[in-house]
This record gives sequence, structure tokens and C-alpha cells, in this order.
Amino acid sequence: MAAAGALSGADGGSSSSVSSSVSSAPPLVVEAVAAEWMLEFACSCLCRHFAEQSGPEFWRWRDVAQALIDGLSQIPPHQKKTVYLCQLLIRIAQGKNLGLRFENDQRISPLESALSFWTLLEREEIKLAKLHEDIHLLIQIQIVAVYMENRYFKEAAEVLERLFTDSESDKPLRVKLATVIKNKDPYVPLLQSFSYSNLISKVKSYTELFMKENESNFLIQGAIKHVASKGLGAVTLQIRPLEVNENDKSDLKTKKRLLKEEQYITSQSSGDILKPTARRSSGEKPGKNRVLQSLNNMHNVGRNEVSLICSRRRQRWTHEEDLELKLGIKDFGVGNWSKILAHGNFNNRTSVMLKDRWRTLNKMKQR
Repeated sequence: MAAAGALSGADGGSSSSVSSSVSSAPPLVVEAVAAEWMLEFACSCLCRHFAEQSGPEFWRWRDVAQALIDGLSQIPPHQKKTVYLCQLLIRIAQGKNLGLRFENDQRISPLESALSFWTLLEREEIKLAKLHEDIHLLIQIQIVAVYMENRYFKEAAEVLERLFTDSESDKPLRVKLATVIKNKDPYVPLLQSFSYSNLISKVKSYTELFMKENESNFLIQGAIKHVASKGLGAVTLQIRPLEVNENDKSDLKTKKRLLKEEQYITSQSSGDILKPTARRSSGEKPGKNRVLQSLNNMHNVGRNEVSLICSRRRQRWTHEEDLELKLGIKDFGVGNWSKILAHGNFNNRTSVMLKDRWRTLNKMKQR
């Protein structure tokens, strides 16, 4: 990047020449270049924390990357790959949560949305054909598998129609998946062979390649030089966020948010998502039992957490919490209880509590 080279070259010049260059540069151009570096850096952090399955840090950089992407009036051609990869990782990380929606079309699950961004990524490069094909196939199969695991067989059949064309190359897999759906068995060898953990592993391989390509990012290089000049070690940098979380008593809101996000990604991690979920009765619509399924996932994390959840149910709702709930519904919509919970400032609540409280508030309004 020319701007990066100009600034890095100025590192060895006089401070007056640097000041003169900065003052004469158009502010909007400077902001745009800096935002590009920041987005590339945020994407690299997302890749690293996705690979390490580091929940709180992943969600923190997710927010940073999303804010930068939202600030773009249009995507610069050289940053399309970066934007698409950020959106892909965000959706893959939440792919098991059928309560979340990233598209206006409410039928589109997080993984189906992820597939659209993966297709865009495939168009940006041709050198990784085999890896592209493997990941594309894994996402397709897991879109169906996630519906199957949640006993949403009708929806699995519908998404199969959207995913596969009538081409001869698609026909063998389409027929196999149609048979799996018809038999209503989410634990057949086919789905287990193309498991979610395999998808995560393949995506990790792709992110490693991206991070290697992005090592020359101006912010990364600047941070490396700063760390070296200050004598800071990698261990110190890794420990610092923990020290802030444990010792900063004043920032309770941030601590609560990080705790919620850590619990949330643990319930969505590849180690838990292959476990059976609660069966729903036939004819029940998707979404009706999503909150109960979310609690079942959290139960897999440990019985102590479930006991703690149950012990909080009699707690009175405050006026501030009601406002948080209303704001969350305004931002994310009715039904996205997990997302509202993760972003709101609630006093030890669960997504079930949010749902029940919203029902109560509506009843009170009708009196």
C-alpha cells in the first residue's frame, strides 16, 4: 500500500517533515487509509481468536470489525476478501444458533448466510481450489445437519431445495441428503463424516493462510516494533486482558458482557454442538423451542451453571432492565433473545427470562 510505505519511510526522517506531510494530507483520505489498516488488523485478530476458540476476545474483535465494515460507504476492491472473511467467521462461529438471523429473509440460517460469503470469497481467488471445494461442501452439509440435529426436518428439506441445483454434479449428494432427511436420523455416518468440527478445522486452515498473507499489515508491523522496543514479551501481552478483567472493579458492565459472551461461545463450540439436543413434537414451528435448546446446550457446560440459572428466576425485574430489554428488541427484533442477552446490561438473566418478561410486558400493556 503506497500510503503505508510513505508513512513507514518517514519513520527515519525528521519530525518536522512528518508533521508537514500529515497537516497537508486531506483528513478524509487519512481516515480512510487508517480505517483500512484497522480493518485488516481486526480481521487478523478475528482469525487468530477463531482458531484458538477464544470466545470473549473473538466477540470483542467481531464488534470492532463489524463497526469498521458498517462505516464503509462501499467496499474497496482490495478489501473485499477481508470483509467477506470477517462476515464468514462471524456466521460460522454462530452457525449452530438457529435463533439468530443475519439476512432479511427469515428462512436463511447463519450457516446459509455464511455460504453466500464463502461463495464471494471463492471468486476472489483461484489458487486454493481444493480447500475451497472442501469448505463449500462442509458448509452445505452442515446447513442441513444443524436443522436435523434440532429435529427441524421440514426446514431441512426446504433448505435442501435452495442449496442444490438440478445439475448432474450435485445430484448424488442431493439424493443422499434427501434420504437422510426422510429417515429423520441426524446421526448417520454421512453427517458425522462431514461434522461441524471438520468444518471448523478446514476454516482454521484457511484463516492461517490469510494471516500469513497479512503479516505485512502496517498496524501489525508497528505493534511488533513497539513490543520489541519496550521489551514486552508475548506472554505479557496475552496476560494483560485477564488482568484488566479481574482487577478493574469499576467496569462492571464490560465484565458482565465478557462473561455472557464467554458462556455463549462455550455453548456454541465444536465440542458441544455434536451432542443431541432436545426433541420437539411434530408440527412445532422452528423457534418455539430454541430457548429451551439453548439452555440444554448450556447444561452441557456443567450442572452448576444450570443450578445457578434456576436459582435466579425469582429475581425482580428493575425498570432499567425493562429498558434494556426494549432497546434490545428494537435493535435485534423479537425472538433473538440470546443476542439481546449478550449485548444488554441485565442482572444475571437468561434468554428464557427475557422471553417471559417480554410476554409479561405485553400483557401489562393490554390491560
